[in-house]
Amino acid sequence: MRVACIGGGPGGLFFATLLKRNRPGVEVVVFERNRPDDTFGFGVVFSDATLDAIDDADPVLSEALEKHGRHWDDIEVRVHGARERVGGMGMAAVVRKTLLSLLQERARAEGVVMRFQHEVRSPAELDEFDLVVVCDGANSRFRTLFADDFAPTADVASAKFIWFGTTYRFDGLTFVHQGGRHGVFAAHAYPISDSLSTFIVETDADAWAAAGLDAFDPATPPGQSDERTKAYLEDLFRDQIDGHPLVGNNSRWANFATRRARSWQRGKWVLLGDAAHTAHFSVGSGTKMAMEDAVALAEALGESPYSVPGALEIYEERRRPKVDRIQNAARPSLSWWEHFGRYVNMLDDPVQFAFHFLSRSIPRGKLALRDAAYVDRVDAWWQQHHQAPPLQTSFHSGPFRLPTRQVTAADGLLTGTDGTRIPMAPFSGQPSPAGVWIDAPATEAGLPPAREQVRQTAQAGAPLVAIRGGTELTRVLVAEEARLAHGLPVAVIGTYDDDSAATLLLSGRADLVGGTT
Repeated sequence: MRVACIGGGPGGLFFATLLKRNRPGVEVVVFERNRPDDTFGFGVVFSDATLDAIDDADPVLSEALEKHGRHWDDIEVRVHGARERVGGMGMAAVVRKTLLSLLQERARAEGVVMRFQHEVRSPAELDEFDLVVVCDGANSRFRTLFADDFAPTADVASAKFIWFGTTYRFDGLTFVHQGGRHGVFAAHAYPISDSLSTFIVETDADAWAAAGLDAFDPATPPGQSDERTKAYLEDLFRDQIDGHPLVGNNSRWANFATRRARSWQRGKWVLLGDAAHTAHFSVGSGTKMAMEDAVALAEALGESPYSVPGALEIYEERRRPKVDRIQNAARPSLSWWEHFGRYVNMLDDPVQFAFHFLSRSIPRGKLALRDAAYVDRVDAWWQQHHQAPPLQTSFHSGPFRLPTRQVTAADGLLTGTDGTRIPMAPFSGQPSPAGVWIDAPATEAGLPPAREQVRQTAQAGAPLVAIRGGTELTRVLVAEEARLAHGLPVAVIGTYDDDSAATLLLSGRADLVGGTT
């Protein structure tokens, strides 16, 4: 059996090593268009809780993190001149080039053939191979070439991002939110060695254009960095990185694309890693998913050694549900980063802003399991402002008075825990003394009409809006539009237990929370 891997990233190298170790008689060739020590990007980051499947197959990653990486337990959120920290996160990072070097050594020791500076230009070059693993990254040429079979899609985010490094040593995963004269910029930063940290910057398209950062020619060959952006961001974040320089490495602006494919297989061809799927870098899963794909594909070939199509079916059947869960979990985080400038401007208390940020993907109860003292501080902040726990806090807005923040929705009414009823009317865009129902859309594609309804409702002077229907994410996005962009009191109606209801209140996403009867 002859196996070709197109791409010498972590996923391709790890798969090649595992397959060769399990089946020494198989010929495995990795084709990589770059040199062995070429790499774009800086560090790769992993959660302690996500390494089991990789470690069980080969401890190379844990060894790399232990010997060469940097580990931390806290996440820090910097905003409005303050720093909020929460522990229990358990993460580690390593220089990408170091990880690739170790994976190359592992592959070489097992007898994998690695052909660097060799770009496969035509499928015909691989006719003599029995299996071709396409692991050439998010911009995969072969996924595009066989688009009729793989049916790839890409959901492109509106936010702009760029990868740099910095010689400033962050002591853990740090999120820096920095306002400037052109808008709000944010950095995801974490240490990867004694002398370097990854520094990924995001902003919205308006701020990016206003700052004149749209001048770099994207047709410039790979390798050159956007020096104008580098200088601008060094000045903007100067105080946050103590005047340290940024370090470029093919650093240029892009829009993140969440990639999927209807099928991961085409005869003897199969997608792996970013070529098959991507999840926003704020959840740190790209390299992990690629290496887990490698484990699953190697295992599937072991279970079906005489049928490549059968093995590929096993691989996709097992991996796709897990990847879908990661991509779905990443979507709220990606959406948060598309709107973070609004949150920075509207949530001026660092305690609430940090909780709003963290709870985009982790509810209050799970945060308490990781760092109970941090959640106690958030609860104390609410208590100081409201003299009661979140769910027991009274609600006063316009003509409406309720003893708590919990309501039920039925028969055109919101009903408080004491039986007080608030009349509700369907959206009409006209002035009304009643509260107004706004239906959240089933998908994010339907958000513009819902946001327009929010705008008209606010303009008409409605005293309250209640958001219902849609999904958990779209309800929150419509509620944030009403509450943060237009200053409207908001009830969010869905299926919420006490913990998720308290999370919505503490984070500033809702004023009232309830279900239907």
